Amino acid sequence: MNQHDQIDEIQAELIQKIQNRKSELGKKLLVLTHHYQRKEIVALGDYKGDSFTLSKKSTEDVNVTYIIFCGVHFMAESAAILAKPHQIVQIPDMEAGCWMADMLDHVQLSRAWEDVTNIIGLDQILPVVYVNSDAYIKAFCGHHGGLTCTSSNAGNAFEWCLERASKIFFFPDQHLGRNTALSIGIPEEKIIVWNPEKPLGGNTKDSIQNAKIILWHGYCLVHTRFKIAHIEQVRKNNKDVKVVVHPECEKEVVQAADAVGSTGFIEKYVKQAPVGSTIAIGTEINFINRLGLENPEKKILPLHHSLCPNMYKINLENLLKTIENVGVMNVITIPDDIKKNAKTALEKMLLL
Repeated sequence: MNQHDQIDEIQAELIQKIQNRKSELGKKLLVLTHHYQRKEIVALGDYKGDSFTLSKKSTEDVNVTYIIFCGVHFMAESAAILAKPHQIVQIPDMEAGCWMADMLDHVQLSRAWEDVTNIIGLDQILPVVYVNSDAYIKAFCGHHGGLTCTSSNAGNAFEWCLERASKIFFFPDQHLGRNTALSIGIPEEKIIVWNPEKPLGGNTKDSIQNAKIILWHGYCLVHTRFKIAHIEQVRKNNKDVKVVVHPECEKEVVQAADAVGSTGFIEKYVKQAPVGSTIAIGTEINFINRLGLENPEKKILPLHHSLCPNMYKINLENLLKTIENVGVMNVITIPDDIKKNAKTALEKMLLL
């Protein structure tokens, strides 16, 4: 037996053990898998989707006792915030974090919020927090009357806020924030970026008063790897190619693409494309590879190879270990006061 066959045999054994344990637990267990997970993890999930879809799924079945979230930590936190009192949320690897979420902490945000509201007043601005953030940031947002959003409903969240206030402070992803603002007609000159390392975020009092959208200086390392040169090259090499990218990409990349949207949008875009289509995708490579396998009658290309190493930390071994220690291992716990305010922000999002 060669090494490849040995790996296949080990994987098959792990998969069988996971399936057996899932059968034993039945409807008590819900396994949620994000689109960026390895294909073998996605195949074992009860539901796959983007963060918005999975947030909703985690709230729907009251019969579920155990929720295992195969994604990164902030996603499992969101599920735990929305979970019923009898439900326990676990993640296969507690170290599966998010670079973008780590670009903002509660202390930095509190200082920035105080600076901004001292200039314009509390009644002029609402916070919008991207779901790619920790529970403390979501709680801050809920406490101050704002809401959470995902890449699929950021436009709705912005419009909700602008019906109630004249300005938005959006964090932590500046690119999703800018692309969303532009998509709903906010002019570029009304958008500023807040760099926490600089006084007033690198802005003046006048620019803060003039802005409609203030963006935190955060970004996704997976999606900022895509450049205009990649689009130019794929168009040169492939006749009639369509380019679809995630809105966490830089503005220039989004504007040069044929379509832009969340991972859920991208999945639907590929499925609905005519047979024989060539589609180049700017998002995480595991998702792109799986779309290629699921749509063999179409040519699916990565715009560039970009892997999320944190998503990749979830594997068959730690999923099996978690499911064998259901309700005990890697349980997501959130203080009650944080959970209450974070839930307020998330529930507003689910009503959009």
